[in-house]
Amino acid sequence: MSQPTLASFLLPDGFARPGVAAVLREASLVGEAGRHVLRRVADRRVRRATPYAARALDRTADPVLLVPGFLAGDNSLAFMAAVLRQRGFRTYRSQIRANVGCTLDAAAQLETRLESIAIRRGSRVQLVGHSLGGMLARGIAVRRPDLVSGIVTMGSPMLAPGAHHGALTASVEMLVRLSRAGLPGLMSEDCVGGACARQSFDESRQPVPADVAFTAIYSKRDGIVDWRACVDPTAAAIEVTASHIGMAVDPRVVDHVAAVLAPTSTASSVLEVDRGVSA
Repeated sequence: MSQPTLASFLLPDGFARPGVAAVLREASLVGEAGRHVLRRVADRRVRRATPYAARALDRTADPVLLVPGFLAGDNSLAFMAAVLRQRGFRTYRSQIRANVGCTLDAAAQLETRLESIAIRRGSRVQLVGHSLGGMLARGIAVRRPDLVSGIVTMGSPMLAPGAHHGALTASVEMLVRLSRAGLPGLMSEDCVGGACARQSFDESRQPVPADVAFTAIYSKRDGIVDWRACVDPTAAAIEVTASHIGMAVDPRVVDHVAAVLAPTSTASSVLEVDRGVSA
């Protein structure tokens, strides 16, 4: 019998993998996608009915970098980015085509991307991450608070990365097998069960600096991860009614994200870049 791919420390006591049937809750994605379409139509009508001169936007908020979840790319957060831009936020892609590689490599790539945005805009940046993207965002916020003013995680099992559905485990194991066969750029055994996994997990448990806003969005209808693992005790928690995948497209979740990202004052955060050591 083959050894389990995921390290045991990724599934601490008190957390559990969702049952086999839990994935059926993801069927609510159909309704969430429907709300997505209706919102797009409504927004388009509002834009057409509003004179261009009247579309003045408040752009005082810090820029926003969106980070996709496992197996996903920037396109998975395209709707959220579009809505945020309509509300005056400057949004940026992570430049991740498919989040399937080593988490430490992905974190280093994001850190470089984050630094370029911060320098360009002259302010710190807000990170919004879905699932694995949220865990990456949390780790970067701990390591580079000079670049990050706030993070919003959505369905990110930070407390127990291994508390996910068996279907996801199968996907991880497939990536590991392909990596073992010599395909580059994919998660390896070390990424999910060795020193790499240990470092990523340990970094995700370090406290977020006090001047970095932290909001964790979770859903008890999540059919992919144990929702309890998404509620970091150091974060402001927001419960939504959505599927795991649907958090990226449900307009109700996007509204919560926009409200959290809105500036609390008329001044953006000041940038003081301290070039840290990448993972």
